[in-house]
Amino acid sequence: MNQADQDRRIDYIEFGAVDLPATKAFFAGVFGWEFTDYGAEYTSFDDGRLSGGFTTSEPVIVGGVLVVLYAVDLEAVELRIVASGGVVTKPTYSFPGGRRLHFRDPNGNELAVWSDQE
Repeated sequence: MNQADQDRRIDYIEFGAVDLPATKAFFAGVFGWEFTDYGAEYTSFDDGRLSGGFTTSEPVIVGGVLVVLYAVDLEAVELRIVASGGVVTKPTYSFPGGRRLHFRDPNGNELAVWSDQE
């Protein structure tokens, strides 16, 4: 995608973090994200489509914008979330168009995962 294609689209997301090694292990293990470190306080991620970062120089914000991820197999992702140290905060529920759950990462950031697969 060229710069013109990116015009007025979300380009990067940053999260606060308290433990970068735990953050990287969690998101790499559950979602397969790849990371690049930029010093001791910052790591960027690439999920294959969108990039972002985690920084220890900003606080974790609870109750802010909810980032929603997609998964073909919601149950398998939920098992990986729990096995990797995440906490399910809202169990899987149905909504028009699919199902989703909410979870907290090892830093306390709340995200959601949804699927249109039954």
